[in-house]
Amino acid sequence: MPPKKRTGGDPGSGTQQKRRRKKKATNGDAEDDSEEENNGNNSGGEYEEEDGQGDAQVIIEGSKVTGEVLFSGASNWDMVGRSKLPKDAKNGGGPNLWAPHRIASLTGVKVRSIITGCLACHNLIITAEGKVYSWGRNDKGQLGHGDTKRRDIPTIIESLKDENIISAAVGKNHTLILNDRGVVYACGDNKMGQIGIGSQAQSMITTPARIKYKGPPIRRIACGGEFCMISDIRGNLYSFGCPEYGQLGHNTDGKYFVTSNKLSYECELRPRRVHVFIEKSRDGHVSGMSDVEIVDIACGQNHTLALDSKKRVFTWGFGGYGRLGHSEPKDEHVPRHLKWFDTPSKQVVMINCGSTFSIAKTEVEYTYLWGQTKATGEAAMYPKAISDLNGWKVRSVGCSNKSIVVAADESLISWGPSPTYGELCYGENKPKSSTQAQEVKSINTTYILQVACGYGHTLLLARADSEEDTKCLEKIPIFTP
Repeated sequence: MPPKKRTGGDPGSGTQQKRRRKKKATNGDAEDDSEEENNGNNSGGEYEEEDGQGDAQVIIEGSKVTGEVLFSGASNWDMVGRSKLPKDAKNGGGPNLWAPHRIASLTGVKVRSIITGCLACHNLIITAEGKVYSWGRNDKGQLGHGDTKRRDIPTIIESLKDENIISAAVGKNHTLILNDRGVVYACGDNKMGQIGIGSQAQSMITTPARIKYKGPPIRRIACGGEFCMISDIRGNLYSFGCPEYGQLGHNTDGKYFVTSNKLSYECELRPRRVHVFIEKSRDGHVSGMSDVEIVDIACGQNHTLALDSKKRVFTWGFGGYGRLGHSEPKDEHVPRHLKWFDTPSKQVVMINCGSTFSIAKTEVEYTYLWGQTKATGEAAMYPKAISDLNGWKVRSVGCSNKSIVVAADESLISWGPSPTYGELCYGENKPKSSTQAQEVKSINTTYILQVACGYGHTLLLARADSEEDTKCLEKIPIFTP
């Protein structure tokens, strides 16, 4: 989504000079910049602004397509993925829906983005008007409603109702939300500093708070299990949260000993720029890369993928089960160029992450997977083409904890190992899992624009532009939580 400049003033005027503007700390919201630079925890330096206008000069555009939300999978938010209910939970919530359903409160609502994550049991949607709604698990305040009460019905986030929201991302128990001025808000679990507010004093934030960042407007956001990645309009990359496997890209796993037998991690509490990108030759020689401009990012539980403007892929973090694609299970503490795609016929245009695997689609419509999607069996240590998708034009991929759902051509395709919760969308009295890609028949001819997968559920954005689209949607059952 390229930034769109607001008109205002003559950009060619010789009287207009670029100048640096330092924002004053207000309400204890910013720390001393010189100290930040000295200790190496740099958020990327100051942003050169024209006319003192600041971030207001840049408008980031969101998705221009709209549709209606469909839901399939586990709606028992407090129970899914757990052996027993938490002490303060009254019940587990709703049933497992084995086929896509319309959501009663969202029928007829035009939605432009659907958001969930491979480890998440909560969801966000962004309407055509830029309003953001959330529902699902809320143990850590990740829904942004100022409390920790579960929501079974999509509920608007009141504190952001006056903002034009264009994107969001979710981790296991935290959420990032991006507005059209490139400002990022966060809420949820803050135990590892993954909220990016500069402090761990509060273990959770239940109302979206602006992250502690000063720099160019943000364009892309992504969440891992307990960490976050963001990139700005200039292609710079920043990270914060848990560094345990090097997934933040700062050449460290952050480990230190509190006592002789107690290990802890030095978390990044605010966005810190990732400066180093490397490539490694077959003989082990490491060289730096200086021409990297990040245009997309994706995160798994403890690993990260990034795509640059030259359609190159970088991976780093936990290397177990081949999820980094470098043919070895070694952790990478800085972004490493995935040279397997370093040919003209393998230029990448789309990246996605599941919990323990990675997916990329190339310009020539081949889709590749590496890592492990099931607990047993071999892991793919380097990218391998998904043969079942050969010949399909893939437009959207959703990665669950272990399952994969793909929108391609006029169809929806999915597969995943047992146990599943309905995220594969196969329907009642149909197989609950599949190790091979299967075309979903339960949605008939409904055209799917976007796919997003949570831990055990799937969100679909169905086209609703024409009378024919409406007739297709009317055939789909309605779910009332």
